[in-house]
Amino acid sequence: MKNSVVRKNEVGADAGEEGAAPVYDLETRLTQDHHQSLKLWLRMLSCTVLIENQVRGRLRNEFGVTLPRFDLMAQLERHPEGLRMGELSKRMMVTGGNVTGITDQLEQEKLVVRVADAKDRRAYSVKLTPAGRRAFKRMAAVHEGWIAEVFSGLQTDQKNSLFDLLSQVKNHVSDAHTAEE
Repeated sequence: MKNSVVRKNEVGADAGEEGAAPVYDLETRLTQDHHQSLKLWLRMLSCTVLIENQVRGRLRNEFGVTLPRFDLMAQLERHPEGLRMGELSKRMMVTGGNVTGITDQLEQEKLVVRVADAKDRRAYSVKLTPAGRRAFKRMAAVHEGWIAEVFSGLQTDQKNSLFDLLSQVKNHVSDAHTAEE
C-alpha cells in the first residue's frame, strides 16, 4: 500500500460504519509514507475545520450572525467593563481592521457601544449593550448545545484524556514559541 492515499477518513468509518460517504478534507492528501505527526496534525486540523464549518453554518442559519461576530461578543461578555480594540484584536487573533468592521456592524445593530477609555481619552473600549448581552446569552446557550452534540460520541473519560493530551501539545508548542523569542 505504499504511496496510496489514506482515505479512511470517511464519516463514521473510524467508528466501524461501512458504506459511509467519503469526506474530502485535509487528510485526503496523506499517504501511508507520511510521518505520524503530520497525520495527527492534519487529523486535528480536519476536525477543527469540520466543527468550525458546522458552527458557522448553524450561527448563520439560526441567528443570522457570523462566527467572528459571535466571537467578538463572547470576548465582551467575559469582560463587562469592556475591552479596547487592540485587546479584542489580540484575543480574537485577527487584525484591528477586522475588529473595527465587526464592531461597526454590531454598533449599528445596537448590540455594542464604544465608550471613551477612562485612562486614555484617545482610546475606546467596546462593551456589550443590554440588548447585546441578551442576544449573546441566547446564542451562547444554543452554541454550547451544538458543541456538546459534536463531542457526544466520546465518553467522559475519553474527553478528559483528549483534553489532557491536547493541553500537553499546547504547552509544548507554547514553550517552544516562547523559547524562540
